Amino acid sequence: MNVEIQHADGRVELAAPDELAKSPLYNHDLAPVAVARRTWGTWDYAALWISMAHCIPTYTLAAAMIAQGMAWWQALGTILLGNLIVLAPILLNSHPGTKYGIPFPVFARAAYGTSGSNLPALMRALVACGWFGINAWIGGSALQTFFTSLWPGWRDLLGTGYPSWSIDPQTHRAIEFANTQWISFLLFWGLNVLIIFRGMDLLRRVERWAAPYVLVMTAILLGWAVHRAGGLGPILEQTSFHGDTSFFAVFVPQLTATIAFWSTLSLNMPDFTRFGSSQRGQMIGQTVALPSTMTVFAAMAIAITSATQVIYGHAIWEPIELAGKFESRWIVTIAMFTVVVATLAVNIAANVVSPANDFANAFPRKIDFKRGGLITGVLGIACMPWQLLADPGRYIGDWLGGYGAALGSIAGVLVVDYWIVRRTKLDLASLYKSDGAYRYLGGWNLPAVAATLAGTAVALLGKFWPPMQPIADWSWFVGFGLAGGSYWLLTRIVAR
Repeated sequence: MNVEIQHADGRVELAAPDELAKSPLYNHDLAPVAVARRTWGTWDYAALWISMAHCIPTYTLAAAMIAQGMAWWQALGTILLGNLIVLAPILLNSHPGTKYGIPFPVFARAAYGTSGSNLPALMRALVACGWFGINAWIGGSALQTFFTSLWPGWRDLLGTGYPSWSIDPQTHRAIEFANTQWISFLLFWGLNVLIIFRGMDLLRRVERWAAPYVLVMTAILLGWAVHRAGGLGPILEQTSFHGDTSFFAVFVPQLTATIAFWSTLSLNMPDFTRFGSSQRGQMIGQTVALPSTMTVFAAMAIAITSATQVIYGHAIWEPIELAGKFESRWIVTIAMFTVVVATLAVNIAANVVSPANDFANAFPRKIDFKRGGLITGVLGIACMPWQLLADPGRYIGDWLGGYGAALGSIAGVLVVDYWIVRRTKLDLASLYKSDGAYRYLGGWNLPAVAATLAGTAVALLGKFWPPMQPIADWSWFVGFGLAGGSYWLLTRIVAR
């Protein structure tokens, strides 16, 4: 019997974790982190969120809101509110990581069963693969501009191509890509995989350095834009809603999309908090950094974009496009290096760590963290991110709204199971035993599975049945509430 050691600060570890080494549910990367190795403090978690928030998708997040009629302050208010809401499940699901030193898929075994945990883990992993591909394409585009700034002939060096499987949704014609674009994309992709193969310590160092660097460089860009435009520009002069529909009709789906933006991390923060030196440190770091950084960075993006409307005659929301307009080769080089650093930091932390663990959870004896990261990279390419990004409506509505419903359902089950059903008490050793307390029925906890599928199905109903469109607009909330409530009810029925 493996004895648990309960420390004075509430953290738990096993007296003899090596006794579980022969279990089919155990490998080194999924094993509980010893308390002596839990060294991440407040700044580490703050830096993690700052570096993840400083990315191109955050920079352009307000664009869709303003394009649909929101005033700048309404867009920022929506972003702030959405991040405050998603912060709640992030913190609730972070707690078991710090307390028990376990990653997300192992934590999910308590609610879903030792085999059933693969359902939420692989659902989360596939979403991460899509996000990995999106950010890898953005990072590759930055590298492409970076190389072109150093060598103007780079872009047309190998000609252009028209892949038959990449179609512009507006013109329905094949999209043209410079062939060197694919080289830049694969180089950035390889850089991500290389860092993952070096491990979490290198990731931690990258995040600590990238966080302040990107913020300082963006502030410099803001200062240049305001100085060059002689003010903040016309976007910031618009102070009221001016869309074709009502404000509420725009606000609700955009709020849901903002929540869905980080709903992935609301599940798998244990992948990071398992290294936390204290509950207080990880909670303060995340609470201070996430909502503030997302809002401030989006505000800087709005101000810069508003100034570009004065400077260039039209608003430029894409920082890569904006950097390409600079005349100085060195300024373009520095700007693109900043985009590469920002995209690399968010991609590895948000989109590789979790699926690497999730794939390892499915086959602990065959897939370790490194192989899981490689699988993530391959599937990220298979998702064809260039096609997804070609249609903003599909990106915001179908992509963010769709997976937000599914992940909201999982978050609801996990929060109810850990905080209400189990009152934060887990049998740490049994999480790694196929015949332990979390075996349930053949390794599956059917109430958790049923609640998750029901919550997801109802939340997505509006995307396929127009009369239920309001449900789709509230998809994350519907998934979270329905799945969490259903799971609580089913567990009470089963317990009788």
